[in-house]
Amino acid sequence: MTHSSSQQLIHPARSLKGAVRLPGDKSISHRYAMLAAIASGESRIGNYSTGADCQSTLNCIRTLGIPVHEAEGDVIIGGRGLRGLQAPGAPLDAGNSGSTIRMLSGIAAAQPFVTHIGGDESISRRPMQRIMKPLVEMGATIFAREGKFPPLEIHGGPLYPISYTLPVPSAQVKTCVLFAGLFADGVTTVKEPVRTRDHSELALREFGAEVDTEGRSVIIRGPARLEGRNLVVPGDLSSAAFFLAAALMIPGSELLIEGVGLNPTRSLLVDFLVGMGASIRVVNPARRNGEAWGDLLVSASTLRGGVIEKESTAGLIDEIPVLAVLGAVSEQGLTVRDAAELRVKESDRIASVASNLTRMGVKVETTADGFHVPGRQRFRGGQVDSFGDHRIAMAFAVAGLAADDETTIDNAQVASVSFPEFYATLASIIER
Repeated sequence: MTHSSSQQLIHPARSLKGAVRLPGDKSISHRYAMLAAIASGESRIGNYSTGADCQSTLNCIRTLGIPVHEAEGDVIIGGRGLRGLQAPGAPLDAGNSGSTIRMLSGIAAAQPFVTHIGGDESISRRPMQRIMKPLVEMGATIFAREGKFPPLEIHGGPLYPISYTLPVPSAQVKTCVLFAGLFADGVTTVKEPVRTRDHSELALREFGAEVDTEGRSVIIRGPARLEGRNLVVPGDLSSAAFFLAAALMIPGSELLIEGVGLNPTRSLLVDFLVGMGASIRVVNPARRNGEAWGDLLVSASTLRGGVIEKESTAGLIDEIPVLAVLGAVSEQGLTVRDAAELRVKESDRIASVASNLTRMGVKVETTADGFHVPGRQRFRGGQVDSFGDHRIAMAFAVAGLAADDETTIDNAQVASVSFPEFYATLASIIER
């Protein structure tokens, strides 16, 4: 597996063998860092994500006057309490991270100063009305480009508690409102149309906030008093998806993926793959900081194929690119519906997946909100493009392992957004 600065060459693999440890879960890393910044006292976070997105979160909280340093692989954050942030001397740069800009805006909305927050070109195309509406209802004033796009100018101040029903399921928007609710005097309620990942609720409880869940409503009481904590982030299940897919596809493979987060609101991926016929076993299950953990033992399997639609689409949205790759080699193929949100991710993921599958000789039919990949197909080696999207780069690295010849990925280094060690980790388990 060789690469130039922006191209990565993937050679076909005979099988995958061994054990891998993955970087910390991105979703959990973001939340721990933000809450540590507004907790009283020091927090130490082990296995914090090495991805660029989570580094963007650390850089933003530094800009807000919070000391952050690394020691022995841990991130140490000197929290200054709910009222301890300082007016930033420069705009906050969320980089490529939608999580950073959406969730941190909830905290910024409560501050007695103006915060400017933006990001890269991809972020500046992502609409922000979903967070602006509830924050304005709570009392913040927010200006945006064309009324909806970053950069945002957030005029914070005292916030009022609200009861808010999410128009579209989104863990990030839920988190934004809950984080703002930490500062409001009284009870803030967020009602979800569909249950989304609950990392924020678990993290808030770990730091000492009063959080209750009733059905699909999450209730937080403010103003909260958060205390610094020692925490460890589980391995990222979204990153595990690429290794699971590779081991399932390549005959003779057997792989142990160690210390993965298996939160029930996220582990739909494992259930879906097992439903397709995948041989995946959870070993050494444990619970830390409220989160479920375990090791995943996966071996090459004949997969039936499947359909991703309705609620399962929301639960698998990040894994759809690599599941499309698996769908091509399954017996019955993969159909994806209700996934219009894929059009506004880091790239238009429906178009990106279809373009690269076609370049590798795989048939695919797209729709406005999804696609169908027929089964029993083979990958041809060739040249594919990441389209500046980390999940597309990694999904087609996996496809390249199963191709008949070598595959070149253009703009491959974008994988570092979530997983800087991805290609090296992949190379460490390949048998040729």
